[in-house]
Amino acid sequence: MSPQEMIEKALELSTADEVVVIVDEESSANLRFAGNTLTTNGVSRSAQLTVISIVGRGVGVVSRAAVRPEQLDDVVAAADHAAEDAQPSEDARPLLEGTRSDGWDDPAEPTSIGVFGAFAPALGEAFVAAEASGRRLYGFAEHTVTTTFVGTSTGTRLRHTQPTGRLELNAKSLDMKRSAWTGVSTRDFSDVDVAALDAVLARRLEWAKNRVDLPAGRYETLLPPTAVADLMIYLYWTAGARDALEGRTVFSRPGGGTRVGEVLSESPIRLYADPAAPGVECPPFVVAHTSSRESSVFDNGLPLAATDWISDGRLANLLQTRHSAELTGLPVTPAIDNLIMRGPEGGRSLEEMIASTERGLLLTCLWYIREVDPQTLLLTGLTRDGVYLVENGEVVGEVNNFRFNESPVDLLRRLTEIGASEQTLPREWSDYFNRAIMPAIRVPDFNMSTVSQAS
Repeated sequence: MSPQEMIEKALELSTADEVVVIVDEESSANLRFAGNTLTTNGVSRSAQLTVISIVGRGVGVVSRAAVRPEQLDDVVAAADHAAEDAQPSEDARPLLEGTRSDGWDDPAEPTSIGVFGAFAPALGEAFVAAEASGRRLYGFAEHTVTTTFVGTSTGTRLRHTQPTGRLELNAKSLDMKRSAWTGVSTRDFSDVDVAALDAVLARRLEWAKNRVDLPAGRYETLLPPTAVADLMIYLYWTAGARDALEGRTVFSRPGGGTRVGEVLSESPIRLYADPAAPGVECPPFVVAHTSSRESSVFDNGLPLAATDWISDGRLANLLQTRHSAELTGLPVTPAIDNLIMRGPEGGRSLEEMIASTERGLLLTCLWYIREVDPQTLLLTGLTRDGVYLVENGEVVGEVNNFRFNESPVDLLRRLTEIGASEQTLPREWSDYFNRAIMPAIRVPDFNMSTVSQAS
């Protein structure tokens, strides 16, 4: 049974007042390597069925993997019964009237190991070069294609095919005492330059030959796009309008309401999402498998468009469902599965920013990020795989790792330079969110709160 046939049959079987059926067809391919040697490769396929039944204002949601045709009746019945027993949902709204995607009837588009056709030989050449130069490469490449089909009892028939690829590369010295990391996100691996990435890692391992121990403190710090992505993604995830309205977050206005309209940065920052942004394209409509404070199953199929979260340094919008928009009086602005940050035109490259640094730190990436205080969005975490000391425009050595304590909202207020934006891979959140375009930034007083023994 095709995904489309499964949706039509589920809609036919349901006795609920309204129904949403979502099928996610996923295929993936991966390569893993260690010590300059390919270790494993594989492909997999999976399918997930979600039935959302609505009876009155009650909602029942049942999700199952690998549902066979003869099991469909039981899944639909379970969702219908759950809706009948459910308490009324406060976000209940009429389902959207039907729209239909072009190519709705086409089959799902799988990936295969062939996606690495040009990449794999280049990786092999990088292994040879690394071995000859006394370093070892470790990491993985994976490519996933998810085709999502959404059908409703009000006639909606929407589909979206989402390719998602990432490469993570870690280089180590032969004695395993020096380590460097880099990673990229990609839609199809055709744009991945393995030799260039390996050259970056080789240069960082050379930097690390000179070790400089520094104490905790506040340092002028250059954060590369990957680190900025991890911080801005967390900001984005916590930008729910409902939580802000109820006084729970950094986006709550003292005395009541939200901070929409307030200036967060004197720099002309734009933080936004756009389903059609080249290189980071994502679903142009809402796909909500369950309801939460930032999403609603009743909004399934709602069209998405480019949305500014911060515009010219000013908080422009928060994550909204149709329900929360009625509470806040703000526009309906649902979450979108990419995030883009830009500063003024003509931003410099990270290399140019390094060259103009008198003395400061250069980070590689952040990890183990955790929230400390939602009222200020204070985060803590660790640096990883290379913190470097810059003096008089040149990297002079590697320093120890640190634990940091910083709020991404406060960083926006204090930053003194925004570099050119580029597509990047967040290190911490790449399992959940990897469609990001970010700049490097300069912060004059980044808080390295303690020295970390992590290596």
